[in-house]
Amino acid sequence: MQVKQLLVNGGRLKNTIEAFADFGRTDHNGVTRLSLSEQDVRVRGYFTACCEELGMTVKVDDLGNMYATLAGSEEGPPIVIGSHLDTVKKGGRFDGVLGVIAGLEVVRTLVDHGIKPLLPVTVMNFTNEEGARFEPSMMASGVLSGKFDKAAMLEKKDPEGITFGDALQASGYAGEAENRIREAAAYLELHIEQGPVLEKENVKIGLVDCVVGMVCYEIEVTGESDHAGTTPMDMRRDALFAATDIITELRRKLAVLDPELVYTMGRMNVLPNIHTVIPNKVIFTVEARHKDMDVVREVEAIIHGLPEEVLDCSVLKTKLWGRDTVWFDPDICGLVADATQKLGYSSRKLASGAGHDAQFVAGFLPSAMIFVPSVNGKSHCEEELTSYEDCEMGVNVVLETVLSVLSRA
Repeated sequence: MQVKQLLVNGGRLKNTIEAFADFGRTDHNGVTRLSLSEQDVRVRGYFTACCEELGMTVKVDDLGNMYATLAGSEEGPPIVIGSHLDTVKKGGRFDGVLGVIAGLEVVRTLVDHGIKPLLPVTVMNFTNEEGARFEPSMMASGVLSGKFDKAAMLEKKDPEGITFGDALQASGYAGEAENRIREAAAYLELHIEQGPVLEKENVKIGLVDCVVGMVCYEIEVTGESDHAGTTPMDMRRDALFAATDIITELRRKLAVLDPELVYTMGRMNVLPNIHTVIPNKVIFTVEARHKDMDVVREVEAIIHGLPEEVLDCSVLKTKLWGRDTVWFDPDICGLVADATQKLGYSSRKLASGAGHDAQFVAGFLPSAMIFVPSVNGKSHCEEELTSYEDCEMGVNVVLETVLSVLSRA
């Protein structure tokens, strides 16, 4: 059918990406658009205007999530396309916003061709996905899914002491709880990969089957401070020496677990942090991610198996947090794969190592994610780049998937 051969307008998509980037554009062509900031409020207004121009109805829920809906010829659970408009400080032009623009361009294409969908099509903007102003990240989708408590989230403060609740009220985007999304025929989220795999393998579409499970531990090593010049080496309880031995041992054991396991010692505090004093305490984190939770449990076993004393220093292991792997809906993922194949785009399965709203949404809506390549794997920085051609392919996959869902309704 001709409907299934629709393609989006690539030139218009490029212009739309740049138009959204104007809200918070930095000197080096990045974007700073923190959640509920002046720039975020302005881009929300622009998004609303774009949607209303297409005859869409825009509603807002009690968390500031936006729902722009193109009515269907019949009532029923909508097809939802979404992501977020907020960014990190000096972030890029594609992270998050591409998923919202994808939905906008899908609706524009339907309207261009005079197609009234059988089911409603809703384009979503989630509030505070990045968590760059108010922690934690994915705040609003976390509340929607029951992972976070709304009252607790409203009290979260930014570095200036402003609460999320106060910022939400001041923004004018504190809507009604009755507008929250509760059902959908499908939820689709297009996102840049934020990693180097697709570009390295010259693959255009990432078929995301899951968001990987992860675990984070804090290791506290306690020794004894003494003078760096007068204490013999064999009489020291050097916490930093002990910590480096522990890190070396962890790397040795984790390296042979599984080739897809990634692990990071990302934060380290050395006390008292004076060059003339032997360190008496080192605190560092160990974070590991893998889609197979059995591998994650092996990581935990290795951490728990660390000795309680190294070089006469005590070793304490504390689990900070963890999450299980979230698998996306096999049926919707299958439709995405079929759409990609029909369009003739190269593809491969990928697991997402980063968190996304989709991982929470997947708990109550049939969901799938689509990745497009990131140049040099860059993201969360001004150098973030995905070619307009790759963006266009990704949006075409979303469009074709939407048409497939509609054809089965």
